[in-house]
Amino acid sequence: MAPGFQRKVIFIDEPHPFLSQTLPALGFDCVFMFHDDRETILRSVEDCFGLVIRSRIRLDRPFLQAARSLGFIARLGVGVEHIDLEYAGQRGIAVLTSPEGSRDTVAEHTLGMLLMLMNNLGRADRQVRQGGWIRAGNRAVELRGKTVGILGYGNMGTAFAQRLKGFGTRTIAYDKFKPDCGDAFAEAVDLPTLQRESDILSIHIPYTSENHYFVNENFLKAFAKPIFLVNTARGTVLDTAGLVEVMEAGKVLGAALDVIEYEELSFESLKPRELPAPFQYLVRSDRTVLTPHIAGWSLESNEGHARTLVDKIKAFCEGRLIF
Repeated sequence: MAPGFQRKVIFIDEPHPFLSQTLPALGFDCVFMFHDDRETILRSVEDCFGLVIRSRIRLDRPFLQAARSLGFIARLGVGVEHIDLEYAGQRGIAVLTSPEGSRDTVAEHTLGMLLMLMNNLGRADRQVRQGGWIRAGNRAVELRGKTVGILGYGNMGTAFAQRLKGFGTRTIAYDKFKPDCGDAFAEAVDLPTLQRESDILSIHIPYTSENHYFVNENFLKAFAKPIFLVNTARGTVLDTAGLVEVMEAGKVLGAALDVIEYEELSFESLKPRELPAPFQYLVRSDRTVLTPHIAGWSLESNEGHARTLVDKIKAFCEGRLIF
């Protein structure tokens, strides 16, 4: 990069200050459009080299076509379902994500939800607050001795397996992209083995068109034993109606969901009372734990995403990341 030459980076969403404070030293001119709408941003992207985004707007083909000088998209987080990856690949636009920034908090949240579910903590808490004192009806199911099946063994799945190490579980993992994903924390298995041997299923696969409703009624019926289920990945990889069917049949003993298929693109809002019957079942059930898509939102992860993306942007510009 020539001395004094700066390339324009538009911030569509607001990151931790570390990112915007560091990029100028790498030769970037930071333009902040945190509250501008899509049309306003579109009028400013023609000469932009980088975009920093969470999930506020869709970066579809028309948007990317308008960004004629675009070199990279820095996604604060993990999911990229709102980005036209095929077209970005054709253009040679690097799509940089930062799962490393939230892997620890997602793992801890997943474990917390599982413990809350198996120990009936949410139900017992509500009962005590309402004047109840039910002990036998809230007996826990212990993790020790159970087989935990992890579906998807990337950053999040691996971090969750690490957290399970001290609980005396057997941990197995299936990842169709990494058949040899086994390590010191989990044994790699095929999908039929995962379904045959798991007592607990934790979902950690990304959303793609191929993964839409990957976990559906038939998928869950294929498990040999009744299971507890946790989803901290994406809502649309799990068919809510199918989940309710197997919960009613006793095939799923309980479900902990941080993500819901009915969320809007930005994940910022949900109108629970307006959602269909399967969601209303989950709300009424005392065998569910529900949180508002916050598994990756610790106080530390915001800075973690920023630091991860600084490293990746620097590596991309230096030619150490090739796309």
